[in-house]
Amino acid sequence: MHTAQAIQIAAYGDPDVMHLVRVEVPDPSAGEVQVVQHVAGVNYLDTYHRRGVFPLPRLPGVLGVEGAGVVAAVGEGVEGFAIGDRVSYACRPIGGYTTRRNLPAATLLHLPDAVSFEQAGAATLRGLTAHMVLRRVAPVGPGDTVLVHAAAGGLGLLLCQWARLLGARVIGTVGAPDKAQIAAEFGCDHVIQYREHAFVDEVRRLTDGRGVDAVYEGLGGQVFHDSLTVLRPFGHLVNLGQVAAGLPSVALGDLGPARSLTVSVPGVFAYVHGGADLPAAAAEVFGLIGSGALRVHVGATFALRDAALAHDALASRHTVGAVVLSTTDDRQVGER
Repeated sequence: MHTAQAIQIAAYGDPDVMHLVRVEVPDPSAGEVQVVQHVAGVNYLDTYHRRGVFPLPRLPGVLGVEGAGVVAAVGEGVEGFAIGDRVSYACRPIGGYTTRRNLPAATLLHLPDAVSFEQAGAATLRGLTAHMVLRRVAPVGPGDTVLVHAAAGGLGLLLCQWARLLGARVIGTVGAPDKAQIAAEFGCDHVIQYREHAFVDEVRRLTDGRGVDAVYEGLGGQVFHDSLTVLRPFGHLVNLGQVAAGLPSVALGDLGPARSLTVSVPGVFAYVHGGADLPAAAAEVFGLIGSGALRVHVGATFALRDAALAHDALASRHTVGAVVLSTTDDRQVGER
């Protein structure tokens, strides 16, 4: 039995419901691996869990679905992992804001030496999401034009780079000049500052009125509906979240047959838990990161005990790239 530090909530609400507590971590059961974490990823999904939009299985509960670290113990029957292996994950069960935890071995990914713990904590979930989108849900290639909303976010930067690597022309939307600069540095051919210019008008101008082949957006609401208007015939809108508003409704008549549009709301956990060849998908993601073909931009790193500040930063919409929690300092406080 070990003692770990974890960020736990006993009720749903604002970031101040998050508290650093000590938790007991038993030895791993059969089929499980125990991981001492170096980094935990911070995702918008975590804020939904904190607020109760997507309730936790039980309260009190630990937040977080992504992390990276080192194998500390393996349970009976586990093959393919050994003490000292570098690993990461992006999966349920929820509980990643911690210094140590047990996870099913089937959910863990081997982390190459060329990928740092910080990169993995920032890009395992987002990288697998980008793989799901670009390899399965809405593949793109040379000659295609895509629109990426929130292009300077952690996922947006990966989507822009990867779509560009695949030969697509990339248009991104951002909310501020500093975000426009980094989006351009990370693969956007054209960047629209939506507070200065209506993105619908700009997309039509940039495409000579033809529109784009695909839109990737995680905002929902009006952005979702406006994005439908800039799709070419047989275009594809992929919704990856509802940061600005709830998941919108769309009438099938608005999609076709005249325009023949497609809308997808894919779930990365469904992809991870059986929708993909997970080791192969992870190998491609980590291979691109390790080679430098995909750059991971970590815009802010907080100590685990400051997770509430990380959520405040994420909610402010002022962050650029990914936000992560470093668990190494907190691992020295009361853990054994």
